[in-house]
Amino acid sequence: MLALPGRTINAAFINDVLIFIDGAHRIDFGQVPNHDFHTALGPLVFYIPAAGYFLSGNFGAAIPLGMAIVLVAFTPVMVRILGSRLSPPLAAALGIFLVLILAAPINLGSSIWYPSFAMFYNRIGWVALGLLLVMYLAPQSPNRRNDIADALATAFLLLVSFYTKATYGLAGTGLLLIILPDRQQRRWVVTALLLTGLAMVAIEFFWRGTVQHIEDLRAAARVSGGHDMGSILKNLRENLSDLTVFAAVASLAIWQSRSPRDLIFCGFCLGAGVALINQNAHSWGIITLYCGATVLAQKAAWFRPGGTAPAGRLARPAGALPLLVVLFLLPPIVHHSAALALHTTLAAEKAGQSLGLPQFDDVREVDPPGGEPDFIRRYLDNIVSGGALLQSLPIPAERIFVLDFANPFSAGLGVPPPTGDTAWLHWNRNINEKAYIPPEVLFADVKIVMVPKTGINSLPLQELYGPFLSANFDVMRKTPEWTIYQWRKAKAQSEAR
Repeated sequence: MLALPGRTINAAFINDVLIFIDGAHRIDFGQVPNHDFHTALGPLVFYIPAAGYFLSGNFGAAIPLGMAIVLVAFTPVMVRILGSRLSPPLAAALGIFLVLILAAPINLGSSIWYPSFAMFYNRIGWVALGLLLVMYLAPQSPNRRNDIADALATAFLLLVSFYTKATYGLAGTGLLLIILPDRQQRRWVVTALLLTGLAMVAIEFFWRGTVQHIEDLRAAARVSGGHDMGSILKNLRENLSDLTVFAAVASLAIWQSRSPRDLIFCGFCLGAGVALINQNAHSWGIITLYCGATVLAQKAAWFRPGGTAPAGRLARPAGALPLLVVLFLLPPIVHHSAALALHTTLAAEKAGQSLGLPQFDDVREVDPPGGEPDFIRRYLDNIVSGGALLQSLPIPAERIFVLDFANPFSAGLGVPPPTGDTAWLHWNRNINEKAYIPPEVLFADVKIVMVPKTGINSLPLQELYGPFLSANFDVMRKTPEWTIYQWRKAKAQSEAR
């Protein structure tokens, strides 16, 4: 359903989707994240669509096919973890829930009528952390061979998390420290941490971008690392029903087990989940609550692996918890199934309009209910006009930099991207007037700068970088939508030839 249509259908956050397509294009030209361009996201965020593009040769297929590859990679890990620790009904329900989070092309909490692969990395991070939460349960058949399988599965999840979005990797590591005191599971936990460390050393040997990645993370944290109490309360309010169900399951499970470790586990599910959603761009979807509730229901079930049935008045409620959790998982399963089916249908029918660039015929924008906001319509129209303008220039349109959120033109025109710039610029998220890439670094390899009249955040960027542009670039073309600058030395060299 993701791979075969070979198209990206979008109705929201098109600027975000363009980041990943541009990243796939950069990698196709031999660039390496955090080595040839700045990004606070992990390298996998760009190598996943790059893999989809490599297999298809089509930017429209890059992200959906990349996510299909992710699903294939996660499947054996899911089978190992869920099958070894959960009863078949809970394993099936949670497995379907997690698969659909990976597959559904919507931002968590969005309507199915707003398909988009924007911020797909959050869905990967939530699923990886959710599977690690299930490993809080001891396996039903502990032995040395199973310890090896658990260690390999855990190392895979940690590496995917760290190299997709580091905050999920840190949360996963914190969870392993909670599991570590369990003697039955200590061997595979230690092995997994060692394997993860060794793998990181090996990856750095080839990547050589860790230091710059950490610096890019620190720069983004300086801009948007803090969140006020109002943001936290908003997220708690918008997830109140999920929090209520989780609290009910947790209360009964802890009352039965009387385990301090279970209480710590519940605190982690709540605390880590709220912290993660608070630094994401979606309001619904504290996935740790769903996975944590499943774990607690399994522990409190009538017949537990290696345990005994609960006694007294707790017997019936404890036995009903698995059914309650299955019902808890059902609404998002239905929602994400509908989103995936809708995207597949629209992609198969080649719905919507392309972005008007030669390489973007299968990157298509559809109107959501009520139509596109005027601002987004102008943004999309500007991509079309900007592409036509670049193709009309008397010089090769290459090493283009867009002084706005993202750059659609290098990939859309199939031209060489600049080196040393950044994957995206989001005002007050990864750049502001106090924390920014110096202009002499950002524009060092740039030949053409596109400055839009209507952009996502072009006005504050013009105030920041405008003086450098005026001093080092000449206005080459100006229209009501765009101003095109050419690097002054490149112009002199062209005139000399």
